[in-house]
Amino acid sequence: MFIPNKTKKEEMLKQIGVKSIEDLFSDIPDSVKIKEIALPKGFSQVDVKKKLREVGRENVTFYDMPCFLGGGIKQHFVPSVVKEIVSRSEFLTSYTPYQAEASQGMLQAMFEYQSIICELTGMDVANCSLYDGATALGEAALMSYRVKKDREKFVVARSISWEKKSVLNNYVKGVDLEIVEVPFDKNSGRVDLNTLSRVVDKDVCGVYIENPNFFGVFESDIKKVADIAHENDALFVVGVDPISLGIARSPGEFDADIVIGDGRALGNEMSFGGSSLGIFACKKEYLRQLPGRIIGATKDKNGKRAFCMTLQTREQHIRRGKATSNICTNEGLNALAAVVYLSWLGGTGLWELAAVNMENARRCLETITSINGFRRRFTGEFFNEFVIESDFDLNKLNKKLLDKGIIGGLDISKWYPELENCLLFGVTEMHSYDDMNKLASALKEVVS
Repeated sequence: MFIPNKTKKEEMLKQIGVKSIEDLFSDIPDSVKIKEIALPKGFSQVDVKKKLREVGRENVTFYDMPCFLGGGIKQHFVPSVVKEIVSRSEFLTSYTPYQAEASQGMLQAMFEYQSIICELTGMDVANCSLYDGATALGEAALMSYRVKKDREKFVVARSISWEKKSVLNNYVKGVDLEIVEVPFDKNSGRVDLNTLSRVVDKDVCGVYIENPNFFGVFESDIKKVADIAHENDALFVVGVDPISLGIARSPGEFDADIVIGDGRALGNEMSFGGSSLGIFACKKEYLRQLPGRIIGATKDKNGKRAFCMTLQTREQHIRRGKATSNICTNEGLNALAAVVYLSWLGGTGLWELAAVNMENARRCLETITSINGFRRRFTGEFFNEFVIESDFDLNKLNKKLLDKGIIGGLDISKWYPELENCLLFGVTEMHSYDDMNKLASALKEVVS
């Protein structure tokens, strides 16, 4: 412990009744105390900056090494205006808005975020974000369980990521909710409707499906899925890629009860897998069971427009044991980035962005399948991800691609044994024709 003023240090020690700093740690056995840490000699600030620059040169960016890895976080363009606004001190340093001292500016930003999410999803109400898409799924399952009076099953499509399944299973342990998995059609990649109709019964509280799914495939019969759920009085939960909603019909049009998703693609950097935001919206009749918090618009005592916490569901607050969630925060800065990003794009811009994602994915698919030994695995319409089946050893293939400065597709056979020798590719607006041609040339070389 370092106290620069010796006189004050001695006075403080005297006040608390000890002779030295070491006395404060007398309760700790000597056997577990660390005598010293083998740290290198300190550097000057100039030398530290020089060292960090050297380390930084070892980083490889998307522009240096094009990445076609599907199944998760993908590179999207983040405009400068987003970085500029979220970096402003009044936003960057503001406390997370679940307390009464949250600023009007941050509350308004969250209100606008909720409004945009409702418009995108076609839902009546949205919270001001959760942690990420996986935890949003866990919360959706628990909400379905509460709404449907303790029914014991929650049905999900097999065509969702193993990571989401893992988080979901952890979330439902406390209420003993059984997760029932429905297979996908081996030809189209869509959920098997025949199996779904047999599995869903009066003991199911919710049915979850993604559109597009983990394989990038759109569920063309999603209205039938909704009907199956509602015929058994279960909630219909839909997972979305928010970028796809620029070109696809909103879940509200298919009578979804809850809509969830991951908002990282909305103006947020990849950040080495760091913080994201979970999208969560629902019909107004389920408002009281919504996890997280809601910002509302009202008027102050002078009649001026003001914003306030309308719903706070955390157990620390007034709901106590009746809390719908123990979420400790919302991803306020990430949600702000989403607001700025979508405002910058506008409706037409989002449509154009979604179209470019689809077009690039199709061009990339055609480029890959033009090479002998590579073919498309599923027939269903897809967004910006697709599955390729290969005749080659995928591990060796991807290692050789890395040697050529390209990150290839994701080998998904580990989690889907029925999809042996299959790669999941992900393409966004960031992938140029040169990137795709570079991938094609590299593939031809490594398999020749």
